[in-house]
Amino acid sequence: MQFAQTGEALGASYRFGERVGSGAVGEVWTITAADGRTLAAKVLRPEHADDPSLVERFVRERSVLLGLQDPHIVTVRDMVVEGQRLAIVMDYVPGGSLRDAVKAAGTLGPADALNVTAEIFDALAAAHARGVTHRDIKPDNVLLARPWAEREQGDVRVSDFGISDVVGERIRQTTGLIGTPQYMPPELISQGRSGPAGDVYSTGVLLYELLAGRTPFAGPGTDFSVAYRHVSSRPPRIPVADAVWEVLDSLLSKDPAQRPTAREAASTLRRLAPGLAGASPLDRTGAPEDFADVERPATVVRGAFTDDELAAFAAAPAVEGEVPELGEAGSATIVRSMPRRDVRAPAEQAPAAEAGTPFWRTRKALILGGSAAVLLVGMVVGFVVLAPAAQEAAPAVAGQSLSAQLQDPALPTGLTISRSAAFEPATGEVRLTVSYAAQKAPLSGDFLEVIPGLAGSSTCPAATWEGGSVSRNQASITGLDVSCGWKVSGLDIPAGGSKQVTAKVPVAPADQQALDAWLRSGSEGTRDATADPAVKGTAYPVQRLQGVEVRTPARVVTPSPLTITVVPVWAGGADELNPLYVSPASGRPSQMLDAVAAGEKGVRFSDGCGGALAVDSSGLTVTALQITPQCTVRATVGNFTDLQSQAFGITSRESSGN
Repeated sequence: MQFAQTGEALGASYRFGERVGSGAVGEVWTITAADGRTLAAKVLRPEHADDPSLVERFVRERSVLLGLQDPHIVTVRDMVVEGQRLAIVMDYVPGGSLRDAVKAAGTLGPADALNVTAEIFDALAAAHARGVTHRDIKPDNVLLARPWAEREQGDVRVSDFGISDVVGERIRQTTGLIGTPQYMPPELISQGRSGPAGDVYSTGVLLYELLAGRTPFAGPGTDFSVAYRHVSSRPPRIPVADAVWEVLDSLLSKDPAQRPTAREAASTLRRLAPGLAGASPLDRTGAPEDFADVERPATVVRGAFTDDELAAFAAAPAVEGEVPELGEAGSATIVRSMPRRDVRAPAEQAPAAEAGTPFWRTRKALILGGSAAVLLVGMVVGFVVLAPAAQEAAPAVAGQSLSAQLQDPALPTGLTISRSAAFEPATGEVRLTVSYAAQKAPLSGDFLEVIPGLAGSSTCPAATWEGGSVSRNQASITGLDVSCGWKVSGLDIPAGGSKQVTAKVPVAPADQQALDAWLRSGSEGTRDATADPAVKGTAYPVQRLQGVEVRTPARVVTPSPLTITVVPVWAGGADELNPLYVSPASGRPSQMLDAVAAGEKGVRFSDGCGGALAVDSSGLTVTALQITPQCTVRATVGNFTDLQSQAFGITSRESSGN
């Protein structure tokens, strides 16, 4: 069915051009705007556009989608609601999709695959920072500004942000699945909801496909069979470098809390890509016949077996790790690892033969195993069909594990803070992981982290920390009078890298909403404290520094060194009393400069007046050479680039006193 015709009007401002694609959600057309621009329009299928609640939800999401601006995201320009037609107007990206590139090439070279995927993670990081989750990452939704053979860095554009969130409920009702089974994160299948970590997982599947020519769980069976392998099976190892496989393994972790954030993943892939520049693409191979199952604890109840069978079973290797305390009972329970496996009975096995057969091959074991498998598949299908949409997560059932992730926008110093929280009812604690990532410059020093109580609680919880030296924030020393604040020290974050600290916090959120609110409260409390304009002093410079000013005397004589003072700018204004750096330097750099720019090596000056200044080879000492009435100095300080001083004059010694 075709939704439009060439030349037909779309709303009051557009006309249809050519159809360039179609999918489960709708068709994509080129359109011409009133000002002559060529754009693209995704026209949703009638079953979506005829749903009043979906249209209302789409209009409600309009401001979010229109506000999602990033170089790696296909920009949404407009939305048209017209009778039976619902269309999303966006930039036209002419280079085709990543799916086209995969079809043509089969597999990509490791360096190309990592670089492309890093740009996808850039787009995800920008969206996640605005609270938008894609939920359908796949090669079809990754477009290229130029054809693959002509590609350049920065050509990747991720499309369809927000569309899965908007039409997800409808898709669930009609198909039972949200997203594409090959790329679905395990928590979406088992729990019916997914967040930013789900996008990271799907992008890990995409990276695997770029390298191997197939997705990790492709194979025989229905969509449900393929989808359930994300929950039950390990991704088959492919012959890539160990460092690349470690990244893939972390991206494809079954536990959302163990996956890196999008920004962390982008940084890691960019670090690995240069070392793989000469590596050849892998040969494309088919899916394996069998998939290795994930080890999961299982229980065996005494009443189901004879004493001899139970004794034989108990003699098998025990489950690794801590065995739960089961207490005293009339019937004992044995715990050991029981991976799922396909067990086929002999074609004509007589009952009498069971007497000398190991227990695991007896008919009773086969019946029990088959029943358990049927029950498990039924539970999964029930979760997928009946669970509410991810954006409207149901309250957690008592005793249910919970997880949440949150990423703050990047700070002027280049610091990005990401937080993930995982609640385990068995311990009654939230495991909070805080990741600090740097951009162009190394970062260090002290970091503030606020860990509040649950909503309605005025008590600051205790926390047990790992990964750094952590103590309570002391307002009398730092000047930040913030409730529930901690000082994290001992972290040296390399440029383009990240460091993590972990805290075990004795709080027990009642449901997913409570955990989300708690994580958000800590993030907002930290940002509010470090951005308070009333705070004086130099504590926590990596989080508090808003800008840098370059100061020089109004006049300098030639030839002589130029005194340059680099002044920190806090939320409350410039701080002349505590300069970051003074050139020519004497003594050690300030601790602030060490924290935000790794000391003098993060500072560089340059001539801003056409040869009137000379800069030595270190980039730190500037000498006035030529007389000029107006001159400036340019500077870079860590992540702060394109800095420039106010204009000053250069005079001769004879005229300096006039």
